[in-house]
Amino acid sequence: MNETKTIPAGARLGRRDFLRRTAMTSAVVAAPMIIPATALGKGGRPAPSNRITMGCIGVGSQGTGNMKGFLNFPEAQVIAVCDVDRERRENARNIVNQKYGDDSCTGYHDFRELLERKDLDTIALALPDHWHSIPSIAAARKGFDIYGEKPLALTLNEGKAIVEAVQRYNIVWQTGSWQRSQAHFLQAAELVRNGMIGEVHTVKVGLPTGRPIETQKEEPIPDGFDYDFWLGPAPEAPYTKMRCHWNWRWILDYSGGQLTDWIGHHGDIGNWGMGTEHTGPVAIEGKGVFPDDGLWNASTSYLIECTFAPGASPVAPKGFKMILSNLFPMGTRFEGTKGMVFCDRGDRLTTEPANLKTHQFGADAIRLKKSDNHARDFFDCVRSREQTVAPVVPAHRAISLGLLANISMQLERKIVWDPVTETFPNDDEATRKMQRAMRSPWHI
Repeated sequence: MNETKTIPAGARLGRRDFLRRTAMTSAVVAAPMIIPATALGKGGRPAPSNRITMGCIGVGSQGTGNMKGFLNFPEAQVIAVCDVDRERRENARNIVNQKYGDDSCTGYHDFRELLERKDLDTIALALPDHWHSIPSIAAARKGFDIYGEKPLALTLNEGKAIVEAVQRYNIVWQTGSWQRSQAHFLQAAELVRNGMIGEVHTVKVGLPTGRPIETQKEEPIPDGFDYDFWLGPAPEAPYTKMRCHWNWRWILDYSGGQLTDWIGHHGDIGNWGMGTEHTGPVAIEGKGVFPDDGLWNASTSYLIECTFAPGASPVAPKGFKMILSNLFPMGTRFEGTKGMVFCDRGDRLTTEPANLKTHQFGADAIRLKKSDNHARDFFDCVRSREQTVAPVVPAHRAISLGLLANISMQLERKIVWDPVTETFPNDDEATRKMQRAMRSPWHI
């Protein structure tokens, strides 16, 4: 799928359009130009009018970590942060203002107010999974380029809606699947894509898992934390700290568990290596163990087999199995008729035969997009309008693996999936699990 389009003729020339046209113009102008240092802005930074402005929505541990990374790029400027937790919001705002030595960053409680700003170019989203779709689609509709955290969405239909919005409004999307910007993951994917381990028959994706906790007593809501806003489209529930910050990922009302939390990393690399970023399995079957009771109810153990049809992957003409489990070592393992490739965190790449690690690709080899820095790739693509290293469709196909796995586990049976229409043929029970009711007044 083509995820960026040219700006329609006659479109209003706003700030974001100006940045895009500037990128096109700069590619045409070849004559050297000497620019006085004073015109570049303070400390050699680009002039304010030429910086890519950013608003960060969700500034907890992940969001603040991402934001600190963005602050290292002189061509970008964070001008707004948003969080329903006042302590987190003010902490993030102070970090930004200390970095720039001024008081220019504004804090927002409601993301909708932040999205009304006309001086913003990009949005960074780092929210609990149940809050991924609504702000993403709202930001896309307003033409903001988006750096969005994985997993893409809480449900299959929400993922499809995000993809549709990104494509309809011609925005740049970078998923926080940063393993694609690591050299050894790229090398692993290219070895597989180029047939160096023969025809692939099995991909094993090792992921973490959840754990149970007993039902918690209701606690007072902390001062400055808008708990009702935090719940948002999720069902109403009594407050406990074990439900919210960080802990939400163990609860199915807000997440799919660690299975969906990590599928956008190791499952994404599986799709990248197999060339299945725009398709999916045709059958999913497996078993999972869920807590009998208590607050944390995501699966604590699972083994899911996803069957891809013949021809779905260029390196698996007979089809292949992608198996997702917490019983495997964390990482992605490709098994073929001529060898094996395994990659994980910590710069580890293991191959069989061992000399594949030093293989030098020829001029006619399949090469995938290379990125040395995930944030840098995003900002470069905001300027160039090229596709990022982790665009929205692969993110949707990666999270779909995890969501389909959860549906199979919950129904305790095999499910059949059409990856072209993204539907469950003649299966109303599974179809109902493609979406969840949203608590009023929230909707997409």
